[in-house]
Amino acid sequence: MKNEKLHKEFEEAVEFVNSYEEPFPADLLLKLYAYYKIANKNFGTPGSKTPLINAFKANALIQARNLSREDAMKNYVKLVNKEIRKKK
Repeated sequence: MKNEKLHKEFEEAVEFVNSYEEPFPADLLLKLYAYYKIANKNFGTPGSKTPLINAFKANALIQARNLSREDAMKNYVKLVNKEIRKKK
């Protein structure tokens, strides 16, 4: 099934990001954050102790709010492949 393939690609991309050892640019992290939260239907408020970071995270979620769960997964995978894996 296409949906199973997408879920597998998404999980592999998440695992890749979680095991990556170099720092990411802030804008990339915020996009990944928003796509991940939407893909996992986790719409809780950001949990940083720093209000400014919470504001940036909330803004990233607002910008991606119209994405479906599947589109968020696709965008996450695409971003990882384009911006992170290409550099290896």
